[in-house]
Amino acid sequence: MTRPKDRVIIASDVSGRDGIGVEIYRDDKLVIEIFRDDTKRTRTVTLFQQEIALDLLEERIQTFKEEIPWDFMDSGNFK
Repeated sequence: MTRPKDRVIIASDVSGRDGIGVEIYRDDKLVIEIFRDDTKRTRTVTLFQQEIALDLLEERIQTFKEEIPWDFMDSGNFK
């Protein structure tokens, strides 16, 4: 059995929402998105598969905490 290949991409989004997050791909399929929405001042996890191993989710939440600033940005301050 081959081990799945994971890839993490840090991406911002300003189309329809305003923030930054991490996308987690397993074998080139998007499986998890963890996103900090600065407009709504929320942090959300979206699962793109029915089942995600808890270990993978916990590991990637830690990645999010290490890579994405915790404080919300005030987009009104940018010109």
